[in-house]
Amino acid sequence: MNTGFERGTDGPKVILAGVDGSESSLRAAAYAAGLARRQHALLALVYVQPVMPAGASLGAPVADTTGEIAEGLVTEIREAAERVKGVYDVRWQFHTFRGDPYAGLVSAADELKADAVVVGASEQAGHRIVGSVAVRLVKAGRWPVTVVP
Repeated sequence: MNTGFERGTDGPKVILAGVDGSESSLRAAAYAAGLARRQHALLALVYVQPVMPAGASLGAPVADTTGEIAEGLVTEIREAAERVKGVYDVRWQFHTFRGDPYAGLVSAADELKADAVVVGASEQAGHRIVGSVAVRLVKAGRWPVTVVP
């Protein structure tokens, strides 16, 4: 099926950055914002809200906590956008997806038709052995992926 849409031919139109509140994800968002500004692209900031297995928790507290994280990220992003308004204008949107980080970012990139994905390097030691979300995104080979330390 030819949709007439070819990614990356005239530069990126949508740059997706995964954010979770970690220092590396916020650096990734800042890096992605610079790319979006220079490319006149839309910056799609995506927070993947974890889904806990039934019975793993009491439900509401986890949902409340992850909802608060999303709200906190939106507030932080809005404040940062206000500080640079008029100097670095970037079109941006904030999206929340549910699931594990890898599946959530893949869904977001597909749904938003991302041309590029920017994520922070994992700050968890175990990911060096098992493989991080960033490594899995690179191995998927579906978008250019930039990993920001």
